Amino acid sequence: MFEDLIELDKQLFIYLNGMGVPFWDSFWLYLSKTLSFVTIPIFLFLIYYLYLKLGFKKAVVAIITVGLLLLCTDQLSVFIKQGTQRLRPCYDNEIQELMRMVRSYCGGRYSYFSAHAANSFALASFFSILYKKETKVLGFALLIWAALVSYSRIYIGVHFPLDVITGIGVGILFGWLFAKLCESTLEKI
Repeated sequence: MFEDLIELDKQLFIYLNGMGVPFWDSFWLYLSKTLSFVTIPIFLFLIYYLYLKLGFKKAVVAIITVGLLLLCTDQLSVFIKQGTQRLRPCYDNEIQELMRMVRSYCGGRYSYFSAHAANSFALASFFSILYKKETKVLGFALLIWAALVSYSRIYIGVHFPLDVITGIGVGILFGWLFAKLCESTLEKI
């Protein structure tokens, strides 16, 4: 059963990765960068939005919470990658010749689960939950951004779909947990 799931995951990866065209490669590569002219303004806007809605003292608490959230999701991904040791698609001899490698380097050796997907969905769910009463537009925009970042990892050839789906689940779970902890802490300040 587990082997069948892995085989299905590889076939889905080959299909999704193979749908890419050179015209879009630079777009997906750029979107996949952790810090870019897209992500930096998003982060700065979120910090400014925290300050506007919460004031300085509470915004600092929320920013520290976000930092801890990203640290947790990122380090959990590293820990799980070392434990499972599932090879990235670009290191998997079984599919290397069948995939499109969009960038010249592959990254770390192991892929399960995607820290990019976990971190982007952790941020999106954290802010969606924290500001569900104020704006649904912000939450929707962040979820779209997180979905695009997550898909970019399959497109450029560094993660299997299951890596991304697990990262999304972890990100949503941790985003929800840290948003609830932040709300609880902010009520006491």
